Amino acid sequence: MRLKGTSLSFVINFLLGVAWATVFIGAFSTFLSFYSQSFFFAIIAAVVAMLPGMIGVLLLEYFIVSRDKYFELQKQTALLQKILEQQQTS
Repeated sequence: MRLKGTSLSFVINFLLGVAWATVFIGAFSTFLSFYSQSFFFAIIAAVVAMLPGMIGVLLLEYFIVSRDKYFELQKQTALLQKILEQQQTS
């Protein structure tokens, strides 16, 4: 689990797992469906079948990174405000 804590984290982690499952199932089932025709065509079809799941993974990872960045910026802002208050009182 990448995120810990709230119920939003649970939903994001669940959706991330669903997206990865979509990638693997799409690639595997498509590859096996087209393997009898041509190995090269089966690989190309598997890559194309992976795209929707990979887009979902990328979007969810972007959301996770943005959320982490937001929390880090909040911590930095709090520290900078403490430093500013200390400088003003000195």
